[in-house]
Amino acid sequence: MNFLEIYLLGINVITFVTYGEDKYRAVHGKWRISERRLMSLAAAGGAFGALLGMWVFRHKIRHRKFRIGVPVLLLIWGMLWIGNR
Repeated sequence: MNFLEIYLLGINVITFVTYGEDKYRAVHGKWRISERRLMSLAAAGGAFGALLGMWVFRHKIRHRKFRIGVPVLLLIWGMLWIGNR
């Protein structure tokens, strides 16, 4: 594994866990993680983790910027990863 693959693995795990944490906080009426932070994690390479978190936790699936933005970011990062191979 090269540096980019290790980075992407790590950021996606962090992003997935963060989406789960925000869903937990939403259900339990606690302070939330900002949408800006959630999208920033996806933009930083965690788009796969974000999309997986959206599906698994059924979180942010009604928000247009997440429904469209996260898959677009996933495509961009996928192209960067393929181009780096």
